[in-house]
Amino acid sequence: MIAAVALALALQGGLPDRVAAAPDGEVRLSYATRPGVCGNGRNTISFDCEDGWCGRHRMSFGRNDDDDAGCPCEPGPARVALRKRGGQVTRLRVYVGGAWRSAADGVTDLGTVSAPAAARYFLDLAARAPGDAGHDAVFPAVVADSVTVWPDLLRLARTAIVARETRRSAVFWLGQAAGEAATRGLTELLDDTTVALDVKESAVFALSQQPRDEGVPALIRVARTHPSPGVRKKALFWLGQSDDPRALALFEELLTKP
Repeated sequence: MIAAVALALALQGGLPDRVAAAPDGEVRLSYATRPGVCGNGRNTISFDCEDGWCGRHRMSFGRNDDDDAGCPCEPGPARVALRKRGGQVTRLRVYVGGAWRSAADGVTDLGTVSAPAAARYFLDLAARAPGDAGHDAVFPAVVADSVTVWPDLLRLARTAIVARETRRSAVFWLGQAAGEAATRGLTELLDDTTVALDVKESAVFALSQQPRDEGVPALIRVARTHPSPGVRKKALFWLGQSDDPRALALFEELLTKP
């Protein structure tokens, strides 16, 4: 009886305490997503969505048999299932949209939590958890509403004791954030044809395949000076894959620019 009361009280505390108090098995929570994020509630999450239409950036997980049917764009909530074993979070699964199935035995549903609290929990988990859990925890922080995560991503990317795959995930999402900042307030140039843009983006990809001492400085020059917002964003994407400190310095510069 005393143990049950202690568990109930812990489950009413802050999010880290609530997750820690949950027994081994699956722990569920939901929270609001930032604008432009949508999903089909199962295996697809899209970005830059607007008025029910999916944006160009789309992530699919596992099989996606209904691709041809288009993207049923549901703007949240984010739903995260954490797998606990031995008192530790070992894996995470992220969905956007849809609803949970009825909870079975071994499932603890924490309900809807605040998006900033969720982002803080996942960023802290990413900083300390080894293996898949740390790597998996970056993405659910990125999609959270009402929070700016890039300073924390920068700290993750620069912290040597953080797992390498987690740092690479942080760098990737930093690249996406920097790409948005670099193109803020601009529109796609109307006189760029689709073919011309494809050629330019292919050239940016070719630069990303060059030796680091040649490719990274070239990509940085493209990201700084190219007249096309799309090409600059593509250069920033590949810089986000480079794991190069010069790329991190550029992301920080762009994101701190007034």
